Amino acid sequence: MSDRDENPAAAIAINGVAVDATGYPTPQAAAARELLRQRAVATGSLADGAEPGVVDAAIERLLELEVATPEPTEEECRRYYEAHARQFTSGELVAARHILFQVAPGVPVNALRARAEFALSELQKAPERFEALARECSNCPSAQHGGNLGQLQRGETVPEFEQALFDGTWTGIGAQLVKTRYGFHIVAVDRRAPGTLRPFDAVHTDIAGRLRERVLRRALEQYVRVLAGRSDVRGVDLDAAATPLVQ
Repeated sequence: MSDRDENPAAAIAINGVAVDATGYPTPQAAAARELLRQRAVATGSLADGAEPGVVDAAIERLLELEVATPEPTEEECRRYYEAHARQFTSGELVAARHILFQVAPGVPVNALRARAEFALSELQKAPERFEALARECSNCPSAQHGGNLGQLQRGETVPEFEQALFDGTWTGIGAQLVKTRYGFHIVAVDRRAPGTLRPFDAVHTDIAGRLRERVLRRALEQYVRVLAGRSDVRGVDLDAAATPLVQ
């Protein structure tokens, strides 16, 4: 086994400078930050060997100067608003039930999924059995209430579960299992109460911020790729590097 296989982080180098990826979310993030540090040194805005806090500030100044981030226009904001109207609807309620097949240490995931899929197929043939099956099989405290979760609104459940509940107009037992960090859910929607769409003027600033962040992320990724193309990058692939968040 090579040294690189034993310690991949030690094999990363940017223009001959070794990069320690410890403490970074990915080796790509560590390498991208070193690229930016070296660029700041090359432009004369940072002394080589500066302390981490000074490096962070210099990188932020570098990005402000060299990464163009045009402001989203009102037309772009309106298009986003119209395409994502459900995100700006408040007061929407869903009366739901579920049966949770919980993923736990030592539980074979494939066998658990198969058990959940079998239960779903049985409920599709006999939906009146939902309450009994929830009491028998569900690993959620709601099991004692037949899986009843009451009325839910956006923001009250994990994102994966919320998407299954609110991204649609269906009612009854969901046709597919819903996978979340907790396990596999059989979901039933009993009633929906439509919410009220917030006016564009009330969410304009929020939308502009979302679009600005999206543009900035793409611009940063492209900027890092350009720097990588001009540099000697070893031990890591920066062609699809994630946005280099300053640590």
